[in-house]
Amino acid sequence: MSPSITISLLGWSTPDGRAVLSGLNLSFTQERTGIVGRNGTGKTTLLRLIAGALQPSSGRITVNGTVGTLRQMVQVDPEDTIADLFGASAGLALLNKAEVGEADMDDLAEADWTLEPRILSALGSVGLDAEVNTRLSALSGGQRTRAAMAAVIFAEPDFLLLDEPTNNLDREGRQALLDILTDWRAGAIIVSHDRELLETMDAIVELTTLGTTRYGGNWSAYQTRKAIDLAAAQQELETAERHMAEIGRKAQQAVERKQRRDSTGKAKGARGDMPKILIGMRKEQAQNSGADNARLANRQRAETAETVKAARERVEILEPFAVTIAPTRLPASKTVLKLEHVTGGHDPTNPAIVDLSFTITGPERIALTGPNGSGKTTLLAMISGQLSPLSGRIKRGTAFAMLDQTAGLLDPGQSIADNFRRLNPDAGENSCRAALARFRFRADAALQIVSTLSGGQMLRAGLACILGSSAPPPLLILDEPTNHLDLDSIAAVEAGLTAYDGTLLAVSHDEAFLKAIGIERRIALP
Repeated sequence: MSPSITISLLGWSTPDGRAVLSGLNLSFTQERTGIVGRNGTGKTTLLRLIAGALQPSSGRITVNGTVGTLRQMVQVDPEDTIADLFGASAGLALLNKAEVGEADMDDLAEADWTLEPRILSALGSVGLDAEVNTRLSALSGGQRTRAAMAAVIFAEPDFLLLDEPTNNLDREGRQALLDILTDWRAGAIIVSHDRELLETMDAIVELTTLGTTRYGGNWSAYQTRKAIDLAAAQQELETAERHMAEIGRKAQQAVERKQRRDSTGKAKGARGDMPKILIGMRKEQAQNSGADNARLANRQRAETAETVKAARERVEILEPFAVTIAPTRLPASKTVLKLEHVTGGHDPTNPAIVDLSFTITGPERIALTGPNGSGKTTLLAMISGQLSPLSGRIKRGTAFAMLDQTAGLLDPGQSIADNFRRLNPDAGENSCRAALARFRFRADAALQIVSTLSGGQMLRAGLACILGSSAPPPLLILDEPTNHLDLDSIAAVEAGLTAYDGTLLAVSHDEAFLKAIGIERRIALP
């Protein structure tokens, strides 16, 4: 039997009963499928259900074949090595026994003499030059992701399950992953917002609050089809709204006709032109007819209202939201930031940044680039004042705001609205609510406590608090801002930053994002 994954009427709810997935029907064969959708629609939950880490609340998942899951390693045991990640520690220890002459005949029969070369080959395939006994704690986040990817590939599963695999990878690591997936001939199910990665997919599955839709082809094909679907949905909404207006108009006409008949009947009765018994019969008929008409109109209104509601939901899901940013009016001649022979880092004996100088003038758009471990985040910490340089000077010529991928400027114990008011003390309640609504935090959603938000929601809230102000900062520093945003949010941020007239200093490995926001200059760290 060919490897496959079949999902039937799948449902899953949180422990407090909130439905995340409901009635999903999907099937996966040996092709590369990208999973996309807004934050909170259950993409990661779906992967965990397929992997068996969660159990469905309803429905079933049938997996024919083996599954390999990419581990996202934020924290690791100080003693864990690459060999542990590959599940090869016992096998390598057996080889060491054999090499020193301590293995018996049974040990030698079990020894896999190709084990270490195969592990090193897998590491090399993702561009990682490391030994099997290298401790995971000695690797950067991006290097750990590469090692985890190598371990998944090493196991040769029938299906790869990858959740945002490029989030912590530098340009070299991303390219290595793209090369692997381009040549991958087994199945792969990949949750990602990386458009470059999604371009290599054979199919795209979109999760929304209304269910799932499968699109054949890659990201570009998906976008083309989505544009067609949006136009159709907008047409359906316009038709439903016209029907609703027509029902209301006809109902009003019926009421007015009845009122005219009633008025005529009363006039005849007053003149004595009609017998009382006939007046009573006609009055009863009119009342019954009026009640029937009212019930019919109410039923038509209710049915059409449901149609309008469904059409509006479909349009909102299909239509990306837009962001409007107030002007900073930053002069082109103003020196925004100047670094003079800056050296610094968390370890004074081994500084990440050495003798770095550059100047940013006026509304430039600059990308700070370099491989993992080159000191980009350390440099941003010094520029923002979170870390003092060991030597040299940093001159800031204007107000600034910094948003990192953890949205550290937000107080996790406060609501989104409270954070907005704290960061924008001059904003009134109406402007606060309007700004948050533009980032899809409407009504009670604006009252959510930050610590309860998903990673993508948290980043969106941080952007709302910075960019939604009536006086945004003339210098905006972004550290991997797209890592946890869904594709619609990324598109909205790109649109907003394109209209932003201040200075941008961005760290990002997302080339599509850097291109979209109009980066003019790059400062490369070795």
